[in-house]
Amino acid sequence: AAPTILPIKTSFLVPLRLQLPYDTYSIPIKIMAAPTILPSRGVARVKNVLSGDTVILTGKPTATTGKAPEVTFTLESILSPRLASKGNGNVDEPGSFDAREWLRRLVAGKMVQFETIKQGASAGDRVYGMLMYTPPGTAQPINIAVEAVRNGNATPKNTVLDDKNDDGDEYKKALKLAYQEAKTASIGIHSSSPLIRKLKTAGDDFKAPELVQKSKKHGTHGKIKCVIEYIFDGNRLRLQVVDPAMGDLQYASFTLFLAGVACPRLGNSRSDPPTPPEEFAEEARYFVELRLLQRELDISLHGTDKSGSTIVGTIHHPRGNIAVELLKNGFAKMSDWTARMMSPSDVPSLRIAETNAKRTKTGLWHSYEPPKLSGAAQISGVVVEVLSGDTVHVLPDGQLYDSEAKLVKVSLASVRAPRAGNRSGRADENYSHECKERLRSLAVGKPCKVQVHYEREIPMGDKPEKRQFGTVALKNKPDIAEVLIAEGLATTQFHRDGEETSPRYDDLRAAEAVAKAAKKGLHSDAEYSRSPANDLTDPKKAKAYSGSLMRAGKVKAVVEYCFNGARYKLFVPAENCHIVFAAANLRCPQPSPIGNRQTKAAEPFGDASKRHARMTVLQRTVEITCTGVTNGGVITGDITVGSGAQQRDFAMELVGAGLATVDQRKIDYGEAPSQLVDAQIAAKSNRMGVWSIEQQPSVAVQTKTKDSVSEQVASIRVSEIRSATHFYYHIVNDDAVNVIEESMKLFTTNNGTGGAPCDVKVNKVVAALFDDGTGKSWYRAKIVEKLSPEKVKIVFIDHGNVATVPVATHLRPLDDSLSPDKVPAVAKEACLALALSRPLTDDYGIDGARMFQSICWGKDIVARIHGTDESGKVVTSIVTESGETANTQLVAAGLARVVKPSAAKALASRMKDGSSIMKLAGELNVAQENARRSRSGMWRYGDIGDDDDEDYDSKRA
Repeated sequence: AAPTILPIKTSFLVPLRLQLPYDTYSIPIKIMAAPTILPSRGVARVKNVLSGDTVILTGKPTATTGKAPEVTFTLESILSPRLASKGNGNVDEPGSFDAREWLRRLVAGKMVQFETIKQGASAGDRVYGMLMYTPPGTAQPINIAVEAVRNGNATPKNTVLDDKNDDGDEYKKALKLAYQEAKTASIGIHSSSPLIRKLKTAGDDFKAPELVQKSKKHGTHGKIKCVIEYIFDGNRLRLQVVDPAMGDLQYASFTLFLAGVACPRLGNSRSDPPTPPEEFAEEARYFVELRLLQRELDISLHGTDKSGSTIVGTIHHPRGNIAVELLKNGFAKMSDWTARMMSPSDVPSLRIAETNAKRTKTGLWHSYEPPKLSGAAQISGVVVEVLSGDTVHVLPDGQLYDSEAKLVKVSLASVRAPRAGNRSGRADENYSHECKERLRSLAVGKPCKVQVHYEREIPMGDKPEKRQFGTVALKNKPDIAEVLIAEGLATTQFHRDGEETSPRYDDLRAAEAVAKAAKKGLHSDAEYSRSPANDLTDPKKAKAYSGSLMRAGKVKAVVEYCFNGARYKLFVPAENCHIVFAAANLRCPQPSPIGNRQTKAAEPFGDASKRHARMTVLQRTVEITCTGVTNGGVITGDITVGSGAQQRDFAMELVGAGLATVDQRKIDYGEAPSQLVDAQIAAKSNRMGVWSIEQQPSVAVQTKTKDSVSEQVASIRVSEIRSATHFYYHIVNDDAVNVIEESMKLFTTNNGTGGAPCDVKVNKVVAALFDDGTGKSWYRAKIVEKLSPEKVKIVFIDHGNVATVPVATHLRPLDDSLSPDKVPAVAKEACLALALSRPLTDDYGIDGARMFQSICWGKDIVARIHGTDESGKVVTSIVTESGETANTQLVAAGLARVVKPSAAKALASRMKDGSSIMKLAGELNVAQENARRSRSGMWRYGDIGDDDDEDYDSKRA
């Protein structure tokens, strides 16, 4: 609104003291050496109006510093009431705010003519003088001081009013006449009730969210009028509400974050040490000051920051959006967290401005380089697997799937899907299952095009993984991420300022806004619930429920995981259960082990068979017919893949390609379907897959002879008991035991008992502190597991006991002369031959360990050593004083059981003379039968299932 000015009287037109050509007034402001601060006359821009009688003048930026000089300029011989501040309790002197507002509306941001009358002694001092301004539509300039007095916004100083001899001073005369006229008109501070404003500050006098809510309710189209009082930096400003619609919050003061942008921060010269401004911080601040400072503009308030103290909003300027201009000139970067508060329709203009600044390398982007990708920017291929709700495996076109390395892992750019739980105890986030399932139904097995936008380092264990993020498009879906977000199954990713995003980020946010409005999925107010699936992968449950699956006939299932080419984990929606399923009548070659798990080595074509299953049935909907269940709880039956005319028997496909064979026992008993047998005959004649390998029986015979061992007898002493059949021992009279004990005592003497920094890695051998009752000492130990950055699990390699110790105080590096390479571990890991026992977590396991302790602990015993098993443990039978073996005594007591005959034969085959093993097996079987009949130990409640053997093996290992 235009300022209210009384009609200008000719007598009040006080000219500058010296009438000079107009060109003289175009002299820019110069900060000159003391005492001259300003030239006597000139033209400058009013940057800021501090009160009704004081302004800040600014000139042009200098060529040397690039900064615009500033001077505080006070109108000579007049006084204006003091504005509210902390010094006067945040309460105005009467009429002070109206006086400031009159002057602000008149000259803020405009060019004025000045004449200096009095200057300070230094460049920092204020200057006193007169200001002249020519209002639009008039030809004559007005004296601002005189007009301020005439409008009741200031008064002449007492020295002027008391001075009776002013015949020669036209300026003082004009001030006196203006003062008399204002008093007569009772305007401004001379009125009966001039405005007295009490300033309210957000955080101290009211809560910022209260102002936000009130502006949305009472503002004109959600906008309120505010004056920009101060610019902290390019996107952080202090505003004062001047809108009467705000009621008691009119004249409230608050800090505003400019929505959608983040500018460089100014330094702090008063901090210790002083912090310099960030690059382009001062330019950004000057850019905003020149256009917004002390302007009265409409403001939309969107919300607050996390602390609730600073408001986020948009400034509406008649000539455009200041946020867009900042981005366009490279003075700001987009701020995702504030942009999310804006209407999605207002964000694209910001994104376009930032993109153009990046492209032209303007301002902050002067050294910007587009992200460099380690792989192809565009990928066409087939989605092989959905790893999570926002990550897939893609096999590029033209690539042969002969290795897992050929698959490209791609995550959806700028998308966050709910996270699934993990083994460490983290629970599934809401809708994680639904999101992954929706992505699976959309993408698996379908051709796709991937546009990679950026890469990120993703922490994956000890080594980070470089992950590609992009837009995945299908035939009828240009962006599957938008589908997930629109259905409320995923959300957009929060990005850091300046971070690369998806080019379709604003479209994704718009889809998210629609989903929020419709309260879909993650945005629903309803409590999330999902019925847990019945886990039939447990053998006991699988056997119990297998009957209902077999009676159901053909049922649909989703393949969740492929163990090998013919064995899978399935989810059966109709029964809401998970099962382990294997194609009946088939034997599939063993694939390579995953990770570092100690399993059997891969067999020829095992990996090829598994990859074929992954490409064909993984995460597809298949039809199964359940026909049986194994002792291990694996459901067996027929499996078909595809639909309609393309439906086919997958077992036939595997056998025909030579990626699986028909179980020979089924053929011998006539139980194998003739179609499968015919397919195998055809694959064998065509030398497909496994049938392309030449049989070399002679090599196996040679290998057996080479690995054959002889039985040995040794005197041993048990040093650690892990279970009734798993222990560590020392060889009696072994000098190595004494040598290592003396060496570690010397190591303790030399190093003391304080910990020291060392390389904490799994399988690393270090010195570990242990107190055996006689005092603390160092012993050799191997790190078997990192429980946390502060604690590790170790095994003492010379004794066999396990401990959890703090890293800082109980570990230190081991001398190289004491490493296991130079001094082997003196404790040998062993197990009782042909016997299995319960773990120590089981009552029978504890009873068995105690019995073994009573037989062997603290004495020299005789052990027959039969070689080693697959894991490297020494296989022994311990002879007691009665001549009977400890193996037999434990089995007879029902505290251990005998391995399967195949395991006994395998051990005997590795020995030059296996007769003693077979004899021991016979004795153990007799003892076990007696224990079973007498219901001793674990046989108390009857027979034990054969499938327990696998559990015993894994627990014993």
